Amino acid sequence: MTVMIDPAPKALDLVLPAIIAALRRHPDGPLVVGICGAQGSGKSTLAYHLEGALAAQGLCSVTLSLDDLYLPIEDRIRLAAEVHPLLRTRGVPGTHEVALGLSVLDDVRDGKAVHLPRFDKATDNRAPKAAWPLVAGPVDVVLFEGWCVGAVAEDEAALAAPVNALEATVDPDGRWRHLVNEALKGTYQDLFARIDLLILLAAPGFEMVAKWRIEQEHDLRRQHAEKPDSAIMTDAQVMTFIQYYERLTRHILREMPGRADLVLYLDAQRRVLRSVHRHDDADMG
Repeated sequence: MTVMIDPAPKALDLVLPAIIAALRRHPDGPLVVGICGAQGSGKSTLAYHLEGALAAQGLCSVTLSLDDLYLPIEDRIRLAAEVHPLLRTRGVPGTHEVALGLSVLDDVRDGKAVHLPRFDKATDNRAPKAAWPLVAGPVDVVLFEGWCVGAVAEDEAALAAPVNALEATVDPDGRWRHLVNEALKGTYQDLFARIDLLILLAAPGFEMVAKWRIEQEHDLRRQHAEKPDSAIMTDAQVMTFIQYYERLTRHILREMPGRADLVLYLDAQRRVLRSVHRHDDADMG
C-alpha cells in the first residue's frame, strides 16, 4: 500500500476549519467543496487527508475528481475525427462527460446509492464500472477536485494569440481554443454552480507545473511497472501534454484568486506560503 504524505501539511489545517464553518452556513447539505489547482499541486492528496479528518469529526465525505469524468477514449477519437484533432487528448473542457458529474452530485444530494466514476490514466480510458466505488447512505461533504474546477471562460479577445507551440502549430486559426472556451461557458458552469465552497491551490506559476506533472508520471510508472503497454508518458510527452492545459491554467491563476473562498499560495515544494480567505480582509497565514 502506498503511504500518502501531505506535501503541504498546513493546507489541511487551513481547509478543514473552512469546511466546518461552511457546513454551519449550509446545514441542509451535502456541502460541495470545490478544490482547484494546477496539475501536481496536491489536490487529490489534500482530499485524501480531508476525508480522514472529516471522519474524525463524525462527518461522512466522498471525493469526486473531475479527472474521473473524462470521456472514454473511443468518444475522444470520435471528437477528434468529427470536431477537432486536439480533442483526442483528455484534459480541457469538452473532453469530460459533464452530465455524469451532475448525475452523481444529484444522486448524492438525494441520498441515493451511487457508484463514483473512475478513470484509469495508465490506460487513458475509463475504468470498468465494476471498479467504481459504491457510496450508500447520507453524505455530509463532497470533495470535488480537479485542475479547472470552478473555472470561468476567457474573454474572446484573449484567445487571439497562441500561448505556446502547440496552439501556434496545431491550432493556428484558434478553432480548438474557441471550442474549449465555448464548452467551459456551457454545462461546465452548471456543474461548477453546485460548488458551495471554492478552494484554490495556487501554484507559484505555470512553469512549476511541468516539474510537478513529470513527478506524477514517474510515480504512475512505478505503480504500473508490470504493465509495459500502459499509456504512461515520457518526460518529453509530458512537456507536450501540459501545453493543452497551459492557457486555462494561466487564466485560473490570474482570475480565480479574486473570487475563491480560500486561496492557498504554494511554493515549489507545495508548502503553503500564505492563505487568503474571501470572508477576511487579512491574510490567514
